[in-house]
Amino acid sequence: MIKNKEITHLEHSRVKLTLTIEKEAAAEEYSKLLSDYSKKIQLPGFRKGKVPVAVLERKYGDSLKAEVVQKIIEDSLKTVFQDIEEKPLPYMVPELQEDYKLGLDQDFCFTVAYDIFPTVELGPYTGLTVEKPSVKITGDDQKRELEVLVEQNSFIVEKDGAAEKDNTATLAYWELDEAGAEIPNTRKKDIPLVVGAGNDIYGLDLELDGMKKGETKTITKTFPEDHGNKDLAGKTKKIALELTGLREKKRPELNDELAQDISDSYNTLEDLKADIDKRLQDVAAARTRAMTVEALMNQVVQNSTMDLPESMVRAELERLWRQFAGRHRLREEELERVLASQGTPKDSLFEEWRPRAETSLKMQLCINKMIENEKIEVSDEAMDDFFREQIKGSSVSFDDMKDYYTKNNLIDTARHDAQEKKLFDQLLEQNTFTAGREMSFTDAVGGGQP
Repeated sequence: MIKNKEITHLEHSRVKLTLTIEKEAAAEEYSKLLSDYSKKIQLPGFRKGKVPVAVLERKYGDSLKAEVVQKIIEDSLKTVFQDIEEKPLPYMVPELQEDYKLGLDQDFCFTVAYDIFPTVELGPYTGLTVEKPSVKITGDDQKRELEVLVEQNSFIVEKDGAAEKDNTATLAYWELDEAGAEIPNTRKKDIPLVVGAGNDIYGLDLELDGMKKGETKTITKTFPEDHGNKDLAGKTKKIALELTGLREKKRPELNDELAQDISDSYNTLEDLKADIDKRLQDVAAARTRAMTVEALMNQVVQNSTMDLPESMVRAELERLWRQFAGRHRLREEELERVLASQGTPKDSLFEEWRPRAETSLKMQLCINKMIENEKIEVSDEAMDDFFREQIKGSSVSFDDMKDYYTKNNLIDTARHDAQEKKLFDQLLEQNTFTAGREMSFTDAVGGGQP
């Protein structure tokens, strides 16, 4: 069927594939389709299955030839992709270079273009000298962790005294006319507010300081022309408000009893502090390793060459976009509307992210190539150790963790992660690391990227 194939390599790991199909094969496909239609189609004046081929060709010839063209292209591409190395990326659909028409008296020739997996030429990745950062942990880091635990174990109680900043209030309010009478249909009840937070559109939470439960007061507010609520902008409102509920947060004392409440494994506050210190050290060590590997990989990428296909970069940008939307708990369409209203369209954000997306892709391509070069394999026993490492410090059992990966078809992903870890262990032994910059714990573990 395929008489000739020609592959032309283009920039950015893109190829043009030109296939020539023997005219006899094309004519045979056309005849088969004609025969099939003549048996099934029914036209006025003819019985079903008795429509002459000449009538079919006269009435439907162009559409039948277009259908044959589509079938020939699909079948021939499927066949040739089984044999050639230049296969399209999984998310890449080969693009026809023009509209093709079938001529029954000549060979059928067509061209598609598509992106392929880039060729990676690795530079040196051993014997390098890389700066290794250090993470400094201070007493303030422990205090911050303890403060989080105190907040998590705080509880809310009813308050009898006057409202103060950060108390939780329940409010009823209604609008008044010039005579001080309630305006119908303006009463709102059971409105929860945090005193002094400034989050209410009327700013009523700023008026509650000093009020007691059951008290009522009247205020007059003039809203600025640029107020966020168009219904209030530039207007003056007379509002009556009643404090119907008041609660406050009670913080537990930082002592042995709190430590025991947090976990049965702690007998004293000192036990809790020691555990926090160990966890901070573990996190700092993990971040130091990650930053050191990243610095090493940046050197490897700089010493290597590869030509990223545009579709691969675009796929990575879309992944970052979904991640960005998820972190903001917005649907992608909603996020796009919000950004557009702020004068930041999605495409401009992609241009901002592009350098980091390209670097990330190059790193992963280099990692995959090094795993291949070093023939790094992970045994089933080593995979079990990998799963045990994943569940450290959590309540998840080994069996549950392994079942999760198995049931969600993530075993191959986990195996690749284990291969990466083994590769990085090897690289950390085969390169030289000098003292780099000292970082605070918060700087080391922080991050604001999508």
